[in-house]
Amino acid sequence: MTSTKTDRALSRGDIGALMGFCISGFVIAAYITVFSVMRIVELAGGVNVPVLVEFVGDRTPVDLPLGTGDSIPVGVDRATITVPQLPAIASVPGIIGQVLQIVTIVVVIGCLILLARSTVRGRIFSRGHTALVATAGITGLVGFSAIRLFDNMLANATVAHVTDNTVDNAMIAVEPFTFILAAFVIALIATVFAIGDRLQRENAALEDDTKGLV
Repeated sequence: MTSTKTDRALSRGDIGALMGFCISGFVIAAYITVFSVMRIVELAGGVNVPVLVEFVGDRTPVDLPLGTGDSIPVGVDRATITVPQLPAIASVPGIIGQVLQIVTIVVVIGCLILLARSTVRGRIFSRGHTALVATAGITGLVGFSAIRLFDNMLANATVAHVTDNTVDNAMIAVEPFTFILAAFVIALIATVFAIGDRLQRENAALEDDTKGLV
């Protein structure tokens, strides 16, 4: 006797939630892509480019005016500088960072959408799903760290150009705790999918053996 094994069907609510996730992913990817392309055009033009700069070390106090006419000293840790003419040494890292942002977002969201679309068919754990989760996680981890690095290079080169190297704000770093925590979460999720796939295949093999004995 032959038996046909079918995957368990998802509820309409589950399918609706996954479809909503896919649509949201498309919207997010499209929005970030358009924003990044606009930023690339702005950086390539190099005229009146706003650049976010983070300051390190001792915070030099500046006077913050109040509505009463007085002012209070505040420490500035970040500010946006509008550069009349952005040099290539600053614009090139900025453009690379935006290109990496597009690639990272598209790959991560693309993998998650493929995962959601495949899950709609009723199968959650598989080797393909494990590969999608690992690809999305590693791409996001490495990609966003690289984006941060190139943004820092853009900011540092901008400050050096505007101030003739009189302000020291050199900062090229990735938060180690955030990086380690993200790597741990990604490894955990990939491990869960790998174990789930193995248990699912073992259960399927056990069911086939049991049916063969009947």
